[in-house]
Amino acid sequence: MSVRVLPERPLPGHAVCLDLRTAGTYDPDAVVRAALDAPQPGGERRFLVLDEADRLVAHQLLHERLSSYGPAHIVCLAVGARGERTLSRTLTLRPPAAGVLWVFDTAEDGVPSEAVLRPLVDVLSTPEVFDAVLRALGEVVHGVAVPAVRVLEHDLTDEARARAWRQAVEGLTGPDVPAGTASAEQVPAALALLLDEGVPRSLADHRWLPPQGRAGLRLAGCDEAVGDAVDGYHRVRGAAGLLTGVGATVDLPGDIERVARELDRLRATVADAFAAAGGSRLTAEHRGVLRERGIELPEMPREISRAGIVPALRDHTHELIGKGLPLRSVAARLAALSARTAPVGSAARLARLDAICGPERLRRLGGRYPFTAGGSRPVAFAVTGLLALLAGVWPVLGWVLGPAVGVLAAGLAHLMLRRRPNRSPDGRIDGGGATGAAPRLFGGLLGGLAGAGLGQFLGLPPWAGAVALAVSLTAVVLLALRDWSRAVDDWWARADPEEAWRILREVRHLVVTTAVHDWLFAEVRHHCSAGAGAVARLLRGLADTADAHGRTYPDGRASAHDPSSYASDAADPSYGSYGSPAEGAGYEPSGGGARKAARVDAGPPPWSDGGTASWSWEDWGDGAEDDVWSDMDEEPAAPVRPSADFPHPSDRSGPADDPAGAGPWRPGAVSPPPSGRASGPAPAWLERRYGDGGPLLVDTLVGDLVSGTLLILDRCWAGVERDPGAVVPAVHERRITELLDDTRLRLERDVAASPPPRQEGLRDPDALAGLAAFTDRSDRPDAARLTGVAPDAVARLLLAEDDPGGTVALCGPEHLRLLSHDPLAARQVRFVPEAMRRGAAGDDVWRGTAEDVVWTGAGRHAGILRLVPLRADVVHTVRAEEAGEP
Repeated sequence: MSVRVLPERPLPGHAVCLDLRTAGTYDPDAVVRAALDAPQPGGERRFLVLDEADRLVAHQLLHERLSSYGPAHIVCLAVGARGERTLSRTLTLRPPAAGVLWVFDTAEDGVPSEAVLRPLVDVLSTPEVFDAVLRALGEVVHGVAVPAVRVLEHDLTDEARARAWRQAVEGLTGPDVPAGTASAEQVPAALALLLDEGVPRSLADHRWLPPQGRAGLRLAGCDEAVGDAVDGYHRVRGAAGLLTGVGATVDLPGDIERVARELDRLRATVADAFAAAGGSRLTAEHRGVLRERGIELPEMPREISRAGIVPALRDHTHELIGKGLPLRSVAARLAALSARTAPVGSAARLARLDAICGPERLRRLGGRYPFTAGGSRPVAFAVTGLLALLAGVWPVLGWVLGPAVGVLAAGLAHLMLRRRPNRSPDGRIDGGGATGAAPRLFGGLLGGLAGAGLGQFLGLPPWAGAVALAVSLTAVVLLALRDWSRAVDDWWARADPEEAWRILREVRHLVVTTAVHDWLFAEVRHHCSAGAGAVARLLRGLADTADAHGRTYPDGRASAHDPSSYASDAADPSYGSYGSPAEGAGYEPSGGGARKAARVDAGPPPWSDGGTASWSWEDWGDGAEDDVWSDMDEEPAAPVRPSADFPHPSDRSGPADDPAGAGPWRPGAVSPPPSGRASGPAPAWLERRYGDGGPLLVDTLVGDLVSGTLLILDRCWAGVERDPGAVVPAVHERRITELLDDTRLRLERDVAASPPPRQEGLRDPDALAGLAAFTDRSDRPDAARLTGVAPDAVARLLLAEDDPGGTVALCGPEHLRLLSHDPLAARQVRFVPEAMRRGAAGDDVWRGTAEDVVWTGAGRHAGILRLVPLRADVVHTVRAEEAGEP
């Protein structure tokens, strides 16, 4: 025997298994030390010891050491040879703290002894079964019994397990996705301030550019220049601007030039401030530099702080994971957030400043635009001619008044040209212009002469000529004023000095935005960007590690409970964290003599077909008690052994009872043994039922992996808060490797029916309180929805009437006479995993069950353990002084 019958790694809370059988060269003390170092829940120390029956006394000190660090419970699985007829043990292995199960090395046809011991070890290491067996051993004579067993095992096929594992890892990691963009609506409020260009409400009334500062003075000078230009425009555009000398005192081109000059000075001042404080982090020196340039920064607003960034990042990460996003998608979102919040410094805002108030825009603002009035020249010629004709109809006087109206229209047009607003009073700035005086003059002269001739012909009365003259003069003046106002407005619109006010608002908004996000929030933005980037890299690394370590199920090595994998497990130096080194299938014990060697090397016995016998009290017949040793040289006939498919006539749960169905999951359906297990047959007392995976298997595995990942992240937030660049991905990648190993181990051990171990000492349990649905994995689906095999057969087996013949004694027929023939002396332990409590339809199939059923929190085995005591003269207790040294 070897370590191959032990579990690869104990589940939390399970008994620690160790093998003390003398096989090969190893240090038994090291085995005990490793077992003592194995973690166990506080106050509960359980040890399942595999030992050779004839070495129990020699290993007394080793057994005592298991109790040397406090109270411990020990169940010793003593493996005896076929020829052994007595058992010697020390006081250390007596109840109530210890007990012995005596099993015999009775190999079945094609079933290696490891295949018998390994499932028995799995069953006994379960804490509930361990405690129940230890209590039952305390009630039998000497605390020693021979087990009779009937066990059903619900498991997955190799293909289903590999497929479920692959899908679970894919559900955790997800595919590679582009980073995308981050928006303020998708993040918590503390991070939204960093994504938009807004200003915190508490800073709404802050004076960023004090009037006495350099930038404030430039801003006020520019605003004053624009105001002077607007005031001059309103004075010029009316009748006073044309008909009086008001226009001579207004210098609109000079005012506009001053606006452009002040804007250029303001731009230079702001650009100087942006360049001087262009670093990504604000210091006291930067504050002084900005103050010198007229920009006053307040203290950090109450809406945001460096200390609140990592909690907000943590909440955002938890929210994304809570939405069901895989690790790579969450990493992409955080990478986008990191890129969006990365501080680039105020120097990067110079391009935006040039776009707002650059030389090109200032050149357009200060440009010289021509002044044009009078509209279309042919229209002006015709209108003036018509008005002159109207004035010339006055008989006789019309020869003078008609042409005079034309001269008046041409004179007003010339006056517009003299007082055009794009010309400085001193003539220094002149944009030129045209008012159409010549067409008006020629049109007026021709129209006046034509009107005079018409008036002479018509001979109108004088009052009619006077009215016509008044109408003509009024129309000429009003049209001139209209043309003047339109021309001034058109020129003002093209020059657009009021755009300077828009520029001032944009520059001020740019300064405020830069002050808030590039200077005031620089440290916070840097911390957020570094933290989000660190977590994104960490999640991406965890996903890569999970893909590399867990995407491919280890096909070269079968499950930990597969008997066909023992040889490969023995060759793996990493297999088993405690216990003796692995050996080959055959071995020669170091202290057992020729008798034990013959036990290994001898061929199959004549009765090997019935090596593990089904027994009952009726098998005893009428033999006398003193006739126990009379026929030891005779080989008794073996009782008929139940088949693997129909374990016992009393068990009505054969494959024929299973309902047929379609689809990948049929509760109650029993599939053929998987290919990986075809080479590892089960003992007669073990019936294996394989499913293709239930509908909740993958979701349960993904939930366990997500929960473990959240707990891994819980350990990294303090490091991100302290120094995001110092987060060591290798540490967390090792932890996710351990998470994958633990989850895969539970998948192999009990199809993930047992919850992950509860994590103690969380750094921030309050942060995970809102994610209880992800971190609290204690509520598990039933076995039918995990394996795809309904537990109804288990219910029929365990709820049947007590029948000793329904179990298989782990001894040969020649050992039956060693057992007590008192039927009331035997004790029975019926055990069922809690996950099998509900049947295929979800109802409780255990209604009316006996009270002695032990509900286990984990495991894939259910069945009956009948502990049959030995006759009083078979067990010998050796006291300490008789034991000697091991």
